[in-house]
Amino acid sequence: MTDQQTAPRRRLVLASASPARLGLLRQAGLAPEVIVSGVDEDALSAPTPAELALVLARAKATAVAARPEAAGALVVGCDSVLELDGDALGKPADAEEATARWKSMRGRAGVLRTGHCVIDTVTGAGAAETASTTVRFGHPSDAEIAAYVASGEPLHVAGAFTLDGRSAPFVDAIEGNHGNVIGLSLPLLRRLLGEHGVAITDLWV
Repeated sequence: MTDQQTAPRRRLVLASASPARLGLLRQAGLAPEVIVSGVDEDALSAPTPAELALVLARAKATAVAARPEAAGALVVGCDSVLELDGDALGKPADAEEATARWKSMRGRAGVLRTGHCVIDTVTGAGAAETASTTVRFGHPSDAEIAAYVASGEPLHVAGAFTLDGRSAPFVDAIEGNHGNVIGLSLPLLRRLLGEHGVAITDLWV
């Protein structure tokens, strides 16, 4: 048997409390542990939305990688923002902001930026990149927006929308990876793992 066949499967740690990201990884045959970073996202900034997403992802991965319970693991940190008119839009602060956000987004297109960072706690090496997907919003009525905001869902997600939830009928199309909009680009994760010499298939359970 080769060393690869006898080597134990590497631990994968998701540095995020996002159930959507966890779900994507599980659907792809992975079994990540979850360690929430506790990073204060509001304390971080960057010149552009794409850079901000990457800064946040690196901060989350770095914070978790430094913890003793992550020793020996591959740590994945992600964070998403919606770029609209050059601004980075995260989770809305309240229902009023979510309503205003949707009224400004309908009939338009934004770019969902998700920063990804993978740190190998064995070597200390990190690999990071931002994935971008264009989102074309439909034309929900004021009543539909009010009902959606009342559901509470948009208050918990970047950009105040999801592709895998109640707002899916209000998104006409996307250009790019759909998982990236949900919270994590599996093709990009595969490439970042590859930079660490790890094949994603070696992490399958």
